[in-house]
Amino acid sequence: MSVTRVRFPRVRFPRVHFPCVRFPRVRRPWRLAAEAAALLTAAVVAFPLYWMVLSAVKPAGEVQSEHPRPWTSEPSLDAFRRVFGQQDFARYFLNSLLVAGTVVVVSAVVAFLAATAVTRFRFRFRTTLLVMFLVAQMVPVEALTIPLFFLLRDAGRTVPGIGLNTLGSLVLPHIAFSLPFAIWMLRGFVRAVPEALEEAARLDGASRARFLWQILFPLVFPGLVATSVFSFISTWNDFLFAKSFIVSATENSTLPMALLVFFKDEGNDWGGIMAASTVMTVPVLVFFVLVQRRLVSGLGGAVKD
Repeated sequence: MSVTRVRFPRVRFPRVHFPCVRFPRVRRPWRLAAEAAALLTAAVVAFPLYWMVLSAVKPAGEVQSEHPRPWTSEPSLDAFRRVFGQQDFARYFLNSLLVAGTVVVVSAVVAFLAATAVTRFRFRFRTTLLVMFLVAQMVPVEALTIPLFFLLRDAGRTVPGIGLNTLGSLVLPHIAFSLPFAIWMLRGFVRAVPEALEEAARLDGASRARFLWQILFPLVFPGLVATSVFSFISTWNDFLFAKSFIVSATENSTLPMALLVFFKDEGNDWGGIMAASTVMTVPVLVFFVLVQRRLVSGLGGAVKD
């Protein structure tokens, strides 16, 4: 018995195109919390700077008001006129640039050579020397101010230019306090450069001095920038050494000493103080902008090590 198969015609249903609906991607809660914390931290850090600039452009009546407001409807530049009209303000500014620039350059070169020595060479008391660098960072600056005062006073009698009331009395202590941190930090950058690179350069006929300045120095330059930032900030904002070592020669004073002019017995000129502080902040911001890329790579290299 044969079975006959019956074939039904195919029924084709028309295709229905539904619009593509994209739902917004919901970020993870921990990422939102991290971004909110970062914004809050940035606001807390930036608020004192904002209040400093705001107080510098406020009129005198608003600065001394018992009900301060976080804005001003009548900005004024009178405080900046008083600052730039101060006698010897430009000289103080140049002295600060000279002292900070000298400390940055000298400490960077010496720290680079010292970090190369303690990393590439093996000698006696090398570990002891590194431990002494760490111990030097633990001593507070205030505890050494009085011994440094007498040391510079006695040194100025034999070596001119480094005694009290000279710019050398500000340069030498800052170099001494900047070197331990700079040497310890640059060790990681020098160690990250493989020794095979030095051997290859030596096979190509390069001397040790040529390898040091033409090959090794560019490779560790980001680390030098990172250490130079800390040296520049600590020297630029220094008030303790400038007040202690510059006793009578006011022509050798630095910019932080210019703030003392606005502290008076009859009343402090807070507008002038804030304006002078704003002027002091500008070189630091400019320095950060110039070395920003090198600074980020330098800190990243330090953390990586």
